[in-house]
Formats: sequence, structure tokens, C-alpha cells
Amino acid sequence: MKLTTSLAQLLKEKKIALIVSLPENNWELARAAIESGVDAIKLHVNVEHRASGNHFYATEAYRTEFHKIRSGFTGPLGIVPGGALESISEREMKELINCGFDYFSIYAHHMPGWMMSIDQMEKTFAISADYSFNILGNVKNMGITALEASIIPGEEYGFPLTFKDALAYQKLVQKVDVPVLVPSQRKLTPSDIPLLYQTGIKAIMLGAIVLGHDTQSIKKAVSSFRKAIDSL
Repeated sequence: MKLTTSLAQLLKEKKIALIVSLPENNWELARAAIESGVDAIKLHVNVEHRASGNHFYATEAYRTEFHKIRSGFTGPLGIVPGGALESISEREMKELINCGFDYFSIYAHHMPGWMMSIDQMEKTFAISADYSFNILGNVKNMGITALEASIIPGEEYGFPLTFKDALAYQKLVQKVDVPVLVPSQRKLTPSDIPLLYQTGIKAIMLGAIVLGHDTQSIKKAVSSFRKAIDSL
């Protein structure tokens, strides 16, 4: 299926884009999100995923599912290609491009320098709680599309959003020249959308903490956030 919207275009056009980071590389879960109005999807390989409790294997284990998802979705399809520097290879990145992924998402400290020369995918990177905002600045000129603000300490995952969090997201928006995406490390609710919108972020990324692990919980979560975003 032909891609109709790039990630950069989506983030430019939407007040807040709605992204899901699926707890499994599974077509049925992806379809539940698609049918409920998601704007973009992110999947994983070569990762031990803290929030979902899942282990994601190499690309070859999911090739069929990846092609199903790509053929059934016209929006941006992203991939986390690994959870460590040594788990990422040029060969596998070529495989992921062939599976139809059009952007990647990875922690900056896990991203080998050669990934910046990949021109078939849009590039996003994440920062964690131990990054200083002072090392950040203009990155658009380096070919970066967006920054993922994974800045909540692991021991605080799953707690409600606080105003302190909102201040941190706003500060990050002011520090960088690319759109900021906020993953649901907190137990985000649709009622958090107006405050998050005020911070200037450009996307919410719903993960396992909010989505749950089955089609019904994904449909319920995505639909409720879709309604809240559309009512801005």
C-alpha cells in the first residue's frame, strides 16, 4: 500500500498526532489501532521492552507480520531497530526498509553514526531521563525529523502525568528545532491532552502502559485519545 503521509508532514499538519507503539509485532493489534483512528505506528526488533515486558527478536521473525501491517496502513510506519548499539546492523536496516518502514526511532546513545546516512527513512531519536537538555539544540540541519521525549525515570513509569512533567516537555520543545513526541511512560489519559497541547509537543505515542495488550483495550484507548485530540 502506498504511503500517503510522511512523518514530517503528519507532525506539521496535525495539532497533535496520535501514534501507537504496539506491545507486539502483530497485524491484529495494528488493525485495531488503525480502525480506531491512529495516525502512525511504531514497532520493535532486537529489544527487551520494559513497558510491555516483551522480548522482540530479529526482523526475520516478523517479516510476514510487517508486510501485513504495511499493506494495511497508509500512514507512517516506524521501527525501533535495537535496544543496544551492538544489536543494530546495516544489513538488518536494509531488511527493514524492504519491509516498508519509513522512519526509525532509537535512543541517541544506541544510534551508530552510519545510521545518519540512511536516506530511505526519516530519522527520529529518543533521549532518556539521564540526558541533560543542555546538550540539545538545533538538529533539523542534521536530517532529524523529530525527538522522542522518553524522559521519565523507569521507576516512575505508570504514574499519572504531573505539571512538573508538562514543564519538562515544554522546556524540551523550547530547546530543539524539531517536533517533540511524548511516549506514554506516564499513565496518560484523554484528559491530559489539553495540557500536553499547551506545552507545544506535536505527538502522543501510546504504549503498553496505556494501550494494554489486546485488541479491545487498544481500540478503547486509541478511540478515546482520538476523540480528545479531535476536540482540541
